[in-house]
Amino acid sequence: MNEPAIDLTTVSVVVFDTDGVVTDTARGHAAAWKHVFDAFLRGRSAPFDIRDDYLRHVDGRPRLDGIRTFLASRGLELPEGSPDDEPGAPTVHGLGRAKDRLFLDQVDKYGVAAFPSTVALLHELRHRGARTAAVSASMHGRKLITSAAVTHLFDAHVDGDDAALLNLPGLPDPALFLEAARRLAVTPSRAAVVGAALPGVEAARKAGFGLVVAVGRPELGDERAGERGEELREHGADVVVADLGELTVRGRVLPWGT
Repeated sequence: MNEPAIDLTTVSVVVFDTDGVVTDTARGHAAAWKHVFDAFLRGRSAPFDIRDDYLRHVDGRPRLDGIRTFLASRGLELPEGSPDDEPGAPTVHGLGRAKDRLFLDQVDKYGVAAFPSTVALLHELRHRGARTAAVSASMHGRKLITSAAVTHLFDAHVDGDDAALLNLPGLPDPALFLEAARRLAVTPSRAAVVGAALPGVEAARKAGFGLVVAVGRPELGDERAGERGEELREHGADVVVADLGELTVRGRVLPWGT
């Protein structure tokens, strides 16, 4: 089998999804979702399962879309409500606000860590002339990057605030990744995407990015690593790794390369 690699003679930009790729926040998101959904599901349905429900229906999607998608998978419906709903109210917005509050409480209390292997890869890419971007469907994407002290390793940032401002649809629509490529003045075919969530991998493939790298989620305790890898490939990943430390970088971006 060929060694997994990013070849900078074929791509000059690498776009990173944030949660679970750059920042070690996937577990925090998953735990917050489980707490909120389990409280709502009590007496209605089976408990929320991180290795199935979260990874299949919620992970990588904008918060409200994740709620709608998960509820639909259980045959459940809730009124939309409004952004002013109390956290935990039995509405889509109410559940979303409850999850947001729990997650931000964790961030404020414990901070955010970047994966060392991702930081090392970012340094190597930039040393070889590649430009980089951080993308997140979350309204808090920049907050996470800042808290993890890796803002300086990215040339562009696109998150949920940008999506709202520009009226961009959320994943699995590729609009967020395409906006990152636009900001770095590169065509998708000359850029790579590194993601961990199924919607993100699907979006990158749909948009015709030159390389799609998927990171498995062993930090979520997924015991079905082989099955998960196959699922990521089915959604469009060219390369699947358990950790970005497995990737090598080949070549160099010439100063005039685009």
